[in-house]
This record gives sequence, C-alpha cells and structure tokens, in this order.
Amino acid sequence: MSNKQKTLTLAFITVFFWASSFPLTKIVQEVLSPYSMASVRCLIASILLLILGKFLHIRKPKKEDIMLFALSGACGFGVYLLLFNTGLLTLTSATSSIIIAITPIITAVIASFFYNEKINIIGWICICAAFSGVLVLLLWDGVLSINVGMIWTLCAAFIFCGYNIANRILAKKGYTSVEIVTYSILSAAIMLAILLPRGLRELSTAEAKHIFALIYLAAVPSALSFILWGKALNYAERTSEVTNFMFFTPLLSTIMGFIFLKEMPNMGTFLGGTIIITSIVIFNFRGKKSSSPTTTRENDANKSV
Repeated sequence: MSNKQKTLTLAFITVFFWASSFPLTKIVQEVLSPYSMASVRCLIASILLLILGKFLHIRKPKKEDIMLFALSGACGFGVYLLLFNTGLLTLTSATSSIIIAITPIITAVIASFFYNEKINIIGWICICAAFSGVLVLLLWDGVLSINVGMIWTLCAAFIFCGYNIANRILAKKGYTSVEIVTYSILSAAIMLAILLPRGLRELSTAEAKHIFALIYLAAVPSALSFILWGKALNYAERTSEVTNFMFFTPLLSTIMGFIFLKEMPNMGTFLGGTIIITSIVIFNFRGKKSSSPTTTRENDANKSV
C-alpha cells in the first residue's frame, strides 16, 4: 500500500470513529456534566494508552518538549473536550458536527504559513464546495440552531487546529504517533484532575449503557483514533490531505444519529454527502500543487520517523 493510500485509509477510519463521538457523547451527557465527562474520559484514555505504551516500550518525553505536549494535550483533549461537551449540550449532533467541520479550513490556512503548503485554486474551490455540502446537509430543513452552544463549539474547532500543528512538530522531533497521543492525553488528564471527584460521583449513578459509551469514547475516538490520525499526518505530503476528511464527519454523525438516537436522515443528508465526497475526491487529485524533488525527499525523511 502506497503512502497516499495509507493516508486516505487512516484518515477515513479516524473520522468515522470521531463521528461516533457526537451521538455517544449525548448519551453519556444523560448522567455526566460536560466537565465531568471530559475529566473521566481523559483519565480512562490515558490509563489505556499507558498500558499499551508499556507493551510498545514507548520513550519518555524530553524535558524541553513537555510544554509542547501540554499544548497538544490542551488543544486536542483538555480544553477541546470542555468546549465540545459544553456546546453539545444545546446543539444537535448534526449541528455540532458542521461547526467542527470548519477545522480543516482553519488548519489548511495555518499550515500554509507553518509549512509553506500550497493549495491551488481548484483546492480552495473544493474546500468551499465541501463546506457548502456540509451546509446543505444541515440547512436542508432549516434545522441549524443558533445559540450559545455554537460559540462554544466554534471555539473548540479553532482550538483543535493547535493539536494538528503541535502533532506535526512533535512528529518531526522524532516522536511516534503513540507517544504523541499518550503524553498529550496524559497531560490533559492531569489538567482536568481537579474535576475528577465530581465526575466519579456522577458516574456512580450511571447505567451500563452510559459506562459502555464512556469507555468507548475514551478508548476509540480519544485514544485509538488519535494514533491513526497521527499516522495519517505522518504519511501525508500535506496536512490538508488529512484534515479535509473531517468534512465527512457531519454525514457520518447524521447516519449514526439515526442509529443511536433515532434521527431520520432526509434528502439533504444524501445530497450534502454527495457534494462532500465529490469535493474531497477532486481535491485529492487536483487540489494540490506538485512538490519539488527536494520537498518530496524532505517529506519522505519526515515520514520515516
């Protein structure tokens, strides 16, 4: 399998798992507050990753990189989950997913400054088209709810861009995807430790479905998915190749909302999904400027880490 195929496969699997976090988070919120859920979720994920890391013999982080891991943990997990969970209290899964879907646009712009990653005019048109597909999915029946939850979730989308950038920097420093996600989530768990007592009290009243959903959220969307996300970024020639797959999230979360929350998809779901998928396919084939031989060799060196 080529690096291109690995990038596409890993990116899609990751966003599939992330899409499941929208309806399952709403299920857990039946018994846990947003802050409690964030703290317990990070604790469970960090324990699972530390156990996995023991078997994989992951290295300890260098002292000079601790603050970078703290930043990565805050942007990808700690602060992000606090904002995401709070926003989802007053938003539907679909509405929340559309706001998070703007992350690739923000990340692509930031990456163009950090890594000189050039996106041609076709690429920008595809990004706009994909975003319009997300809007079609959400606005088909005029169901987009505008409330304070949108502000919280918009902040979460901006914060998550910091994780994408920090992840890339840590990878270039020689850290593996497992090491990056492990120490990032551990940092987030430490940040949120003050909220754990309340979270454990609330969890004591939870039913089996809530506990199972919480463990899944910690093990899959938080732990496993970020390992796959890190690998996808490492294989990719450009950050935008991976982050543009986040446009799939609204479509997938809508489908899962039907499965878990009995939300009936409408024609807008299928029309918006078609626009999204078509835009991303065109972007991956025509939306990027060709790399020079020097750039290609540099990318290959970075991906060998």
